[in-house]
Amino acid sequence: MCSLLRYSFDESVVSQRPEILGGEPIFTGTRVPVKSLFDHLEAGDSIEQFLKGFPSVKREQMIALLEEARAHALSAS
Repeated sequence: MCSLLRYSFDESVVSQRPEILGGEPIFTGTRVPVKSLFDHLEAGDSIEQFLKGFPSVKREQMIALLEEARAHALSAS
């Protein structure tokens, strides 16, 4: 498991519940795994393509997650 996913995010952005996808981190209020965003970006998809494919994810949630991930990555140096 990536240490990024163990990083503590605001509950309005990312949540984990054992009864939803076995506790995998998801965008709060959805059943969309956080990992799917990174998979899509890694595959070359744009943010717009991701949001179109997962309309239950709010742009604000995705931006907040990316901002937190950036801050975490930059503080790890």
